Amino acid sequence: MTQENMNKLLEIGVRLSSERDINRLLDQILSCVMELTKCDAGTLYLLDEASLRFKIMRNNTLCTNSGSDGQPVDLPPVPLSRENVCALSLLENRTILVEDVRNCEKYDFSGPIRYDAMTGYHTRSMLVVPMCNREGQPVGVLQLINALDEKGRVCAFSPDMVLMVESVSSQAAITIQNVRYIREIRELILSFVRVMSSAVDERTPYNGSHPRHMAVYGSRFIDYLNSRQDTPHFSSARKEELLMSIWLHDIGKLVTPLEVMNKARRLSPQQFSSFAHRMEIIGLTAEIRQLRGELSPEEKEALIRETEEARALVETIDSTGFLKDELLAQLNVLHEKVYIDADGTSHAWLMPDEYAMLSIRKGTLSEEERKIMEEHVSITDKLLSQIHFSEDLSHVREWAAAHHELLNGRGYPKHLKGDEIPAEVRIITILDIFDALTASDRPYKKAVPLDRALSILTENADRGELDPELTKLFIESKCWENTEVL
Repeated sequence: MTQENMNKLLEIGVRLSSERDINRLLDQILSCVMELTKCDAGTLYLLDEASLRFKIMRNNTLCTNSGSDGQPVDLPPVPLSRENVCALSLLENRTILVEDVRNCEKYDFSGPIRYDAMTGYHTRSMLVVPMCNREGQPVGVLQLINALDEKGRVCAFSPDMVLMVESVSSQAAITIQNVRYIREIRELILSFVRVMSSAVDERTPYNGSHPRHMAVYGSRFIDYLNSRQDTPHFSSARKEELLMSIWLHDIGKLVTPLEVMNKARRLSPQQFSSFAHRMEIIGLTAEIRQLRGELSPEEKEALIRETEEARALVETIDSTGFLKDELLAQLNVLHEKVYIDADGTSHAWLMPDEYAMLSIRKGTLSEEERKIMEEHVSITDKLLSQIHFSEDLSHVREWAAAHHELLNGRGYPKHLKGDEIPAEVRIITILDIFDALTASDRPYKKAVPLDRALSILTENADRGELDPELTKLFIESKCWENTEVL
């Protein structure tokens, strides 16, 4: 083996070992051995159950190159039978070297000859090498056709070339196995991430589609950014890291109390039941006082009517998204009301804790409950700190736990601002707010119409909360369309 060939083998080893994309790896393997042997055509097959599937096909004379783009080669798989030379090579785990396929009676070459008849090509010399992993298990086959001499004439494959191709084949099989292991491990991690996200969904009927919607929007938005010439592009690894952060961003809600997370109304069921019971007591007391002669029939009916109006008011306020001034004024009047029980003792119509909850201006949570809800991001950070992420997923914890930070520093939990917030977090925040606005499964609010949701995003950007350029691009991307696939 010449020094030049040894150098080529070393270079091929480096090229193969550095590739992690399976399609590009397969293309590299075939390219390398064709370059090494100076052959005109070649095919790489991978073992798929009981057959060999065409993965990469290249023919320089015919100017064809199939499968290198990752698209399936439109040819039926080769059965694992000894009649097929490539299958025989794999079954017996041995290299097959043929000088002239048309003058070889040892193997069946009817397939290549039929292919030649269809394409006008002329197959002569052939080298078939099995690819087996470090455990000796079959992975695939390399089939090289028509070695070329220095003048470009078809010749036989030399014995020296056989040894070099076998060496590359062995390393290629191990590299394919390693890349598959990496892909399987990554799929395992992604499956675990989705399971954990689903665990949050299973705890509550609300928020169930939130991470999934965000992941779909996020994937489409990144594709949109990558399609433009005037925006920074995301590599496939960076996109995957961002999507994993999206799937995990609400994982802290696993420990958020359900009575807080599922709170659809301002009053708890116990508080509302207590208030409703109190209205009944006021009505019954009014009837007793009438029987005692302390109230006229008209006064009794008026008092009962007031309890019905009070109950209707509380029911309205209890479920409204935003407490308007008019309703707050009526609530304040109700808060001042008192009644006299049968023993002559004075009582308030509305208890202090009930008034405090009903007077919440926006949403259903008290300040204390809101703090409990906001703790989910800190818990997300704590839970993810216990996972050892690989280097290419090293930002998942940081990005997932920062999705409530705002550019003006008014977010939480760390009150980051400006350049302290990475672009990926800014994107997650936009996605989170958009889906929260448009979601129809939230207990404390109705879905906001699309136009209004986009206006709110723009308003938030104008106030310095969201990244204005990313917000504009998000709106332009329309990545929420075709929601029937969600």
